[in-house]
Amino acid sequence: MPNPIELYYWPTPNGWKVSIALEEMGLPYTVKLVNIGKGEQFDPAFLKFSPNNRMPAIIDPEGPDGAPISVFESGAILQYLARKSGQFYGTSERDRVAVEEWLMWQMGGVGPMAGQAHHFLKYAPAMEPPQDLPYAKDRYRKEVARLYGVLDRRLADNEYVAGDFLSIADFAIWPWAYRWEGQQQTLEDKPNLARWLDQIGARPGVQRGSAVAAESRSDLTTDKAAQALLFKR
Repeated sequence: MPNPIELYYWPTPNGWKVSIALEEMGLPYTVKLVNIGKGEQFDPAFLKFSPNNRMPAIIDPEGPDGAPISVFESGAILQYLARKSGQFYGTSERDRVAVEEWLMWQMGGVGPMAGQAHHFLKYAPAMEPPQDLPYAKDRYRKEVARLYGVLDRRLADNEYVAGDFLSIADFAIWPWAYRWEGQQQTLEDKPNLARWLDQIGARPGVQRGSAVAAESRSDLTTDKAAQALLFKR
């Protein structure tokens, strides 16, 4: 049996991308929790292989040519795991281009915009002093709605995000999009997105991956120490 991949992780959408992929690919892994609410992402040992002080990151003891390798940035990790496993990257160059288009769309659009929506709609108003900013709330709510409209139109003609095959692009987008209610979105006008969310969410690998260390999540609306580390540092 191959040596397990070390997953440096906390149960957030970016962490779920990788735990879901590992479960779906059937790759053995061990979880190394990085408690971002306690500042463990700033530990010098972690920064050696995740220099942007963000999780997730992985260390694969059986990397290229059998030598260990570390990878940071969730999108880069997904691409590495897809190449390593030979799964969820399509079967042609055209497939791979489509996967990478939508993976980059998530990394540059849905992730940052939905993250800002969560922050300004839910967390900032609960800070001390409260930061209830109508302009910021409206801006990010509208931009997330625009992006989900793009995704809904894509899914009108495609079973999955990159085409007729499940890919790492689906694993990247789903953890953010399935939290649409916290982003103050609606699915009433996005039937294709609603169908896809249910379809992906029903997969056992997705369910297992998104349940990893779920009990460790804290409520950032009340955890003032975590707020200070995550939002004021």
